[in-house]
Amino acid sequence: MSAPRLRTTPLPGIGVQYDLVTRERRHLSVVAHRDGTRTVNLYRADDPDSCAQSLHLTAAEASSLTDALMPSHHSPSLLYTTDLGLVAERIEVAATSHWNGRVLGDTRMRTETGASVVAVLRRAEAIPSPAPDFRLAGGDTVIVIGTREGVDAAAAILGRE
Repeated sequence: MSAPRLRTTPLPGIGVQYDLVTRERRHLSVVAHRDGTRTVNLYRADDPDSCAQSLHLTAAEASSLTDALMPSHHSPSLLYTTDLGLVAERIEVAATSHWNGRVLGDTRMRTETGASVVAVLRRAEAIPSPAPDFRLAGGDTVIVIGTREGVDAAAAILGRE
């Protein structure tokens, strides 16, 4: 059996939705909200576009569920950012963004928010640790790490049109 495919859909201003179809042909989605909460949705078997159950989890509940699904005992050196009060998030640069075609340093993101850009995903390429003179482009996905407040502020900066 092939590995299940997890489809990721950015939800501007909300977060990211992850969709999975199980081997039993059941559709499951998780919406990772920017505030750290999660919404888990299970869709009807007879109508995969119709949600049968929806469960909203706090950030702490989502973390506990993650621990239950993937216990941390398998790798003691694994860094869990939630234990440190940090979050990592993907933020898309829209084609209409103020920053499309401008250099990363002009955003003053680290200075203004304390959050760090650790990578930029562009098409099939990953650019780790982009320098301040890195030129952003519409469609880029910026990987940002910082406090919840810092990452939210970084998303607001990158979302500027």
